[in-house]
Amino acid sequence: KKYEIATDEVGNFIKQDEKKGVLREFKKGDIFFNYGCLPRTWEDPTFVHPDAEGCRGDNDPVDVCEIGSRIVKTGEIRPVKILGILCMIDEGEADWKVVAIDAEDKWAPFLNDIDDVAKQLPGTLDAIREWFRTYKIPDGKPPNVFGLDEKFMDKHYALEIIKECNHAWKDLITGEKERQLEQCDVEVRGLVRKLSKSNLVDLSAVEDDEHPTF
Repeated sequence: KKYEIATDEVGNFIKQDEKKGVLREFKKGDIFFNYGCLPRTWEDPTFVHPDAEGCRGDNDPVDVCEIGSRIVKTGEIRPVKILGILCMIDEGEADWKVVAIDAEDKWAPFLNDIDDVAKQLPGTLDAIREWFRTYKIPDGKPPNVFGLDEKFMDKHYALEIIKECNHAWKDLITGEKERQLEQCDVEVRGLVRKLSKSNLVDLSAVEDDEHPTF
């Protein structure tokens, strides 16, 4: 089953995703990594990253592929080490995939950047890319494509994307994004769906220029 955070519903709870009234499942089969997202991030659908093949953000939190050895339960929160990132283009939208490992995993001390994954866990990155390339094919859709020559970018690059999406999230929940949208045309305003603000943490103690620590 394909679970998502219901970003446009009160409470932002996790539920099985649906499209056109039909509950969605991964017809390709189970994922071999833990698939989740980073809190306090938002891929702004009005922003086109220069490396994203001209595509806008997908209007969701940043996805995470956690490659540790234990299975994480749905809804469980885990501390992770950021290792790298892949730029997937999904139906014309930029959909970044962060690669990370549970900070308490037995492999964590040996993995500090994306090159370490290639050396210590050969084949893992290629398998992640191919899973995302092909998982929609059973639904009759074409393979997904990737930006940046299909390369997994390093930790530094990944952290810059995360900081960028954290800043976008702050703009969203403080209302700054809505004020900016007033200056945009109808087509651009339509890209930002009504996202729930009812269950978000108080930002009063967070400085405007403060980024999450990793």
